[in-house]
Amino acid sequence: MSPHVPQSPAPARPAHQDRLAIGELAARSGLAASCLRYYEEIGLIRSERTAGGQRRYPRSTLRRVAFIRAAQRVGLSLEEARTALDRLPEDRAPNATEWNTVARTWTSRIDEQIAELERLKRRLTSCIGCGCLSLRKCGLYNAGDTAASGGAGARYLLGDEPAAPTARRP
Repeated sequence: MSPHVPQSPAPARPAHQDRLAIGELAARSGLAASCLRYYEEIGLIRSERTAGGQRRYPRSTLRRVAFIRAAQRVGLSLEEARTALDRLPEDRAPNATEWNTVARTWTSRIDEQIAELERLKRRLTSCIGCGCLSLRKCGLYNAGDTAASGGAGARYLLGDEPAAPTARRP
């Protein structure tokens, strides 16, 4: 039996190794350095400066950048991403309660987007159904589309006559 030899704790990593240069953060996150500088400018991420003025980002910034990208993927604006980030810890992964608070906000936002897309889909269907075949008369751009009022289908192709244009007064 071997005697128990106490293990010495792992040496602490120097603080500079816990920081990423902007090039490292760009490579790891898949974003251009200019994008990261913009995110920093608008307060989504933070860096510290070295004595030489170089940016150094905490490793937790990778998580924040991933979060911002996920927010954008579901259609949130950068301002909405900032609001969500303000609810989460900056230096660690969120716990389940913290994440659920943000996720509920995203769920309602996604539901709003789905409803808007459904409305757009209905409008496109009715536009195609009217058969006006003209962007100038399209129901999406001209809600008073006269061809659509004649019923479904390509009204002009089915024999309906377009209304005579009204003369404009000088």
